[in-house]
Amino acid sequence: MKRNESAFNRRQFIGALAATGAVVAACSGNSGGAVKQVDYKLTTLLDKAPDGQEIKAGVIGCGGRGSGAAMNFLDAGSNIKIVALADVFTDRLNSLKKKLQKRGNVVPEDNCFIGLDAFEKLLDLKEINYVILATPPYFRPMMFKAAVEARKNVFMEKPVAVDPVGARSIMASSKKAQELGLNVVCGTQRRHQHHYVSLYKQIQNGAIGDLVSANVYWNGGQLWYRTRQRGWSDLEWMIRDWVNWTWLSGDHIVEQHVHNLDVAYWFFGKHPQKALGFGSRQRRVTGDQFDNFSIDFTYDDGRHVHSMCRQINGCTNNVSEY
Repeated sequence: MKRNESAFNRRQFIGALAATGAVVAACSGNSGGAVKQVDYKLTTLLDKAPDGQEIKAGVIGCGGRGSGAAMNFLDAGSNIKIVALADVFTDRLNSLKKKLQKRGNVVPEDNCFIGLDAFEKLLDLKEINYVILATPPYFRPMMFKAAVEARKNVFMEKPVAVDPVGARSIMASSKKAQELGLNVVCGTQRRHQHHYVSLYKQIQNGAIGDLVSANVYWNGGQLWYRTRQRGWSDLEWMIRDWVNWTWLSGDHIVEQHVHNLDVAYWFFGKHPQKALGFGSRQRRVTGDQFDNFSIDFTYDDGRHVHSMCRQINGCTNNVSEY
């Protein structure tokens, strides 16, 4: 690429996205009330990546979210290509491979890896400079650590972990990525949506005064599930049915409702100190999770956030933050 110093080049674009997260992280450390006069750079949220040196990506986790992320990646700009795939299951990998071929993106057979160690083989490829992590969340901390050690830029889906040990691993790997000059973006996409960022800026600049409380909701229908098939081991069934198992997904507060909770934490500029709530299992067909929760989060300054989430059909739905 012939560099134009006045242009917004590709690395600046990716770096700006990472910087957006850094600004949010800095605001999250505020221990007082609403932050005033925030300089939030809306111009970094471009609809298309600028052209430049070819980005060669590998997808780890070729299921529904991995396939969706792969298509989002190809739509993000020009001179972009997926060159490697990794998954535990052959059928999932082949499904994404065919979808990519229809888009004119042919992945070499030698760059298609199957098995629990498939991600390691993909990360060994020197040509890859960008990795999409879209496996069940349980595997995210281990795979993110490996991706950073392999010096790859990373997009990783939310949630980034399912337990405190995994969360601490993610934070440690994030510091390492920063030291290495790598760019990392997560799938909590509301922080990268124009209208959310615009609203955040207005509220932080005092448009409605101090925030005193919030209600956040993800009340929707039942999610997908997989019934066990003949010949499937316990592990294969659970991984194929991962969104219904706590050890793989974290539960649906972590896996889905995290978007709404993230908005509250982001806009409040801090995290709650206590949580009191209840939940139950009423209609879930497989797995070991509850399918409804109601939680009252309390902040150290006395403010409250009420969180409600549900995955049951035939009920009134609401996905919003108030």
